[in-house]
Amino acid sequence: MKAAVITQPGGPDALQWQDYTSPQPGKEEVLIEVKAAGINRADVAQRQGKYPAPAGVPADIPGLEVAGVVISCGEGVTQWKRGDKVCALLAGGGYAEQVTVKEGQCLPVPEGYSFAAAASLPEAIFTVWSNIFQRGALQPGETLLVHGGSSGIGVTAIQLAHALGSKVIVTVGSAEKGAACIALGADHYINYKTADFEEVLATEGIDVILDMVGGEYFPKNIRVLREEGRLVYINTMGGNRVELDLGLVMRKRLTITGSTLRAREYAYKKSLTADIHQRVWPLLAAGKFKPVIYKTFPFQEAAAAHQLMESSEHIGKIILVTTDANSR
Repeated sequence: MKAAVITQPGGPDALQWQDYTSPQPGKEEVLIEVKAAGINRADVAQRQGKYPAPAGVPADIPGLEVAGVVISCGEGVTQWKRGDKVCALLAGGGYAEQVTVKEGQCLPVPEGYSFAAAASLPEAIFTVWSNIFQRGALQPGETLLVHGGSSGIGVTAIQLAHALGSKVIVTVGSAEKGAACIALGADHYINYKTADFEEVLATEGIDVILDMVGGEYFPKNIRVLREEGRLVYINTMGGNRVELDLGLVMRKRLTITGSTLRAREYAYKKSLTADIHQRVWPLLAAGKFKPVIYKTFPFQEAAAAHQLMESSEHIGKIILVTTDANSR
């Protein structure tokens, strides 16, 4: 097979489309012919040498989510068969013509979705569901603040929280991105380049915050949370060293948490997949969620896709595709 391989740690040009040994499915694994793969910031970090793949995962092929067709099944597979259309959460290896994954990390391609649309789902939905709804315990009627509202994670969080009855506020870097978030179901946006979100939200009272910034946002997050508020971290692009006012945490009875998903054990990912299939897939079927794809690139142009990701110009997802990725 061929794959977009990290030839050495560095810039986007380090990704080269090369021949690579085809994987073989192990116990409880399926082999997927990949039709589309989502681009994520974790892929950029891996290419730069800052986020190594877990043991057992190709160290030189990024890619945390794909959609495609099952072409063979390993020993013990009971959920899927050859020819099934699936999307899957991976720990790596997705920028390739073929990839193996445990069967319990696959979901059916939703009815009416193209492979490109389906590939935009796993990483964002798994991250949002596990952090906002499981760890953050967001409830209907509560208010959610999402930093980075126009990102793939952000547009997913907006739609799921809105569909399940919560108010959503986002921070973004432009009026254009803010308008896009409003169109997806956000109630209000704050342009962080022209306003301080703490000042804007001084009297709002936030129940749950999903933050991928960290750094100077941390004390502001603590101050805008209402009593019993929950602060959830999934990245620290602005720095991971902060000062904490423990007195304020105690007085407000706050919960500060966070998680990474890539290296979690299979039993957890399998359980999370089942929960998402039960709770989220019906929302997709009902038309209460729509994939937001900013741009697609052929797999051979993975370097250009990474350049776009690093520019932060996009609203929604960037997807690598084959020539038939838009088929249903």
